[in-house]
Amino acid sequence: MKTSREQLVDIPKPSLKGFSNINRYWDKTRKSVSAKILPGQYYVTVDDEIIVTVLGSCVSACIRDRVLGIGGMNHFLLPRNHQVDDPLIDMSDAARYGNYAMEHLINDILKYGGRRENLEVKIIGGGSIISSVTNIGSKNISFVRRYLQIEGMVIVAEDVGDVFPRKVVYHPMSGKVQVKKMRSLHNDTIKVREERYMRKIASEAITGDIELF
Repeated sequence: MKTSREQLVDIPKPSLKGFSNINRYWDKTRKSVSAKILPGQYYVTVDDEIIVTVLGSCVSACIRDRVLGIGGMNHFLLPRNHQVDDPLIDMSDAARYGNYAMEHLINDILKYGGRRENLEVKIIGGGSIISSVTNIGSKNISFVRRYLQIEGMVIVAEDVGDVFPRKVVYHPMSGKVQVKKMRSLHNDTIKVREERYMRKIASEAITGDIELF
């Protein structure tokens, strides 16, 4: 039978407004509340919790205010652009989706008290695992690097490229990122998930304009 203390830690504090759709749970191994994000999602926290995801061709930006520990992580995949090889040539379709993913994450960190001059950035992912789509992983990497350069934000660490999916565990409070390269997979769950997600975002329009402040 659990003690009162054990019962309390199994129930996470409420998430910030707008993140009720994110799967959060008590990680017994790490003894921490964990938020698991999927392709197209992002999560921001002001508390001492971790964010986890599994990346294939997708990229995650781990961003935090290094002074206050407020931070978050996204998980995005640029839709395939059949007209051009470089998704950054214009601001439609692929580039617009990448901006949407990055700006939501940054704006929410700032909204909850983070300061732009204190932001610390690490990027993960962009593996070549979808053989039917040429260089989508490297295009995701190029996009996020260019985006951050344009915004004047320095990447302090990265683990990108290669041919392996990655499991990522990010702790915004400390800034620690743990990456495990999954060199052998018993099934193609990650590949199938990303291919399905790519088809979904290719058929949907991104709506709403967002400006950094």
